[in-house]
Amino acid sequence: MTAPPSDLSPVLIVGAGPAGLFAAERLASAGLRVIVADRMPSPARKFLMAGRGGLNLTHSEPLDRFTDRYGAGAGRVSRWLEALSPADLIAWAEGLGQPTFVGTSGRVFPQAMKASPLLRAWLARLEGLGVELRTRWTWTGWDADGAVRFETPEGVRTVAAEALILALGGAGWPRLGSDGGWVPILESRGVGLAPLRPANAGFDVAWSPVFAERFAGTPLKAVALSHGDRTVRGEALITAYGLEGGAVYALSADLRETIAREGATTLTVDLRPDLSIEALAARLARPRGGDSLSNWLRKAAGLSPPAVGLMREIPGEVPAGADKLARRIKAVRLKLTGIQGLARAISTAGGVRLDQLDDGLMLTDLPGVFVAGEMLDWEAPTGGHLLQACFASGAVAAEGVRGWLASQSAARGGV
Repeated sequence: MTAPPSDLSPVLIVGAGPAGLFAAERLASAGLRVIVADRMPSPARKFLMAGRGGLNLTHSEPLDRFTDRYGAGAGRVSRWLEALSPADLIAWAEGLGQPTFVGTSGRVFPQAMKASPLLRAWLARLEGLGVELRTRWTWTGWDADGAVRFETPEGVRTVAAEALILALGGAGWPRLGSDGGWVPILESRGVGLAPLRPANAGFDVAWSPVFAERFAGTPLKAVALSHGDRTVRGEALITAYGLEGGAVYALSADLRETIAREGATTLTVDLRPDLSIEALAARLARPRGGDSLSNWLRKAAGLSPPAVGLMREIPGEVPAGADKLARRIKAVRLKLTGIQGLARAISTAGGVRLDQLDDGLMLTDLPGVFVAGEMLDWEAPTGGHLLQACFASGAVAAEGVRGWLASQSAARGGV
């Protein structure tokens, strides 16, 4: 497509992450002039970091289960997914020359298993569409005339824009660009915000020094974690401070809120979720012979060294009887006393309240200003759900901008 004429008043997007760049693509494809500004030296740094271990774009589970992952925000986010479904996102990636595959867990990855090839192809497409990228531009609000103001290496710059999309992220991983610096700016304009809180973060457990020193950095594989009436199967990572990982993140919202309310909570770990108590007890009833407890549990119950160590972290002796020992293996109870802070959180909860926006993600009290991505008050676990909703919110904001511009043009024409 030919780039739109440079004399058009631009749509300005602040934030060059997935939500902002996707909105930019949609708008530029519609023939609008688009400027994307970001305070970092290069775009999509958090996106690149997320892809270092294998870029989990979305998930293949049925859409009704998919939307359930968004908790209290499911009703609103489900409408975003109508604008950009998981199938749409897969087709978009493949259109950039990045074929995808579905992993054994149902997660969807690019075959390259990293973000950099996808981002390079995406930025090339945006450049071809005429999208203008401004780096090291830090948004500081508006000037007295309503122009959008930035601090740049060349000093203060202002942009008079037809519409503004804010997609600056939350406050997780601030060294990658998302530091929540936008909060006081929007508060000063009367925008209703929910406090930013860590999401997809690790939790504190008071390990013994011996356990922490020996097992920090090792995984608990193929476990099931339970809290309240929810159980999640997957993997957790033992850290010096406690526990993190995909299965933990899936429960993080409930864990965080319970700790905030009660000061601590209990997470139950099933170390062999594939075996019933009875089947496990039958294995443990076999003679131990001369094996040490650790070696016997490895052979009879299939427990890894960190799993055995975890059992020994529970106060009291390891049960001797086969049935009691099986029950311990199936329900190791860990006391969680806190959550890691925003600087160590993959994402954040809180932000611009959803009741502050119309269906096109425009702030009802700031006409022409739209918000997308993690700035909004929703959260989701990792596993594809987080990225999917970020992309989809960018699509919704882009459509919102187009509708807003059409209404403004109609109003001017009617004067």
